[in-house]
Amino acid sequence: MKLSVIIPTRNRSALLEKALESLLAQTLSQENFEVIIVDNGSTDNTFNIVTSFKSDLKNIRYFLEHQPGLHVGRHKGCVEAQTDLLVYADDDIEAFPTWLQAIKESFDDADVVLVGGKCLPKFEAAPPEWLNAMWSPNPLGERILGHLSVIDLGDDTKPVNPDYIYGCNFAIRRSVLLDAGGFHPDAMPQELIRFRGDGETFVSRYVQNMGYKALYNPLASIYHWVPTDRMTTEYFCRRVYNQGISDSYTEIRSARGATCSSLTKILRTVSRIARGLVLHIKDRESIVSEEAALSRTLAVAYQTGYVYHQAQVKESPELLAWVLKPDYWDCQITEGLS
Repeated sequence: MKLSVIIPTRNRSALLEKALESLLAQTLSQENFEVIIVDNGSTDNTFNIVTSFKSDLKNIRYFLEHQPGLHVGRHKGCVEAQTDLLVYADDDIEAFPTWLQAIKESFDDADVVLVGGKCLPKFEAAPPEWLNAMWSPNPLGERILGHLSVIDLGDDTKPVNPDYIYGCNFAIRRSVLLDAGGFHPDAMPQELIRFRGDGETFVSRYVQNMGYKALYNPLASIYHWVPTDRMTTEYFCRRVYNQGISDSYTEIRSARGATCSSLTKILRTVSRIARGLVLHIKDRESIVSEEAALSRTLAVAYQTGYVYHQAQVKESPELLAWVLKPDYWDCQITEGLS
């Protein structure tokens, strides 16, 4: 049983180099995995970096894909993979040496269809107090901060809700991914943000709805790069704005094309999201005013993204058709949608 490691990338060659270096240190023999790099239109030296690893990573392959969107790279990797176990990773991760060995062993259980582990932050600089507070353990001793894609559910292997398998460390059986219909649009360039969907969340919900088993294995873990510019309220606002777009997309698909006309519903959703973002702040007395200000700021950002997407879909039959596509395996964004 072999693995296909699939890493979509775009213009982050320095980070990609560190990710590939971590693959050289894997305890799993290279005979048991291949590496697929899908370049989503880079203009830096990504190709040269990948080429420089060919003598050390003997099963590495490079594909250039100009069509924008993270889902495009993910689907290209699935099509080109030579194995049935797909290990998706971001280009800004550094894997534990036991990462691939643990994933492979986790799939020895035929009931397991989805595997992940810790996604620990690798901060570029010391994070601010409010961010440290949000990354602090909850009453169960778990640390979860989805808006930086970092999570630590402890040191025990256990079944988990598929939502806790994050996209930067997302291993899945190919048959399940195909049955789900593939990934939905994600990580679109900001000028194409109206085409954003709910990414791997759709696949995770399919796994959950089908009653399949998702496994958290702490040995199948990675470090996830957190640059200084992501440790700001501006970044969190952009991330929450994009989440508003994703949630609008999900609700329109669920309603089979109906947009939301209820301001009450929007505000209720906004309130829920804002509460969740500050859920893990422990020392509330010392930062209560900062928490309140952050909650209001994030709520506005989320509402703005949600309302923007709803309006865009109402105004564009072509965009509505995009949102309602059965799948995104053939997903050209045409000029008529621009």
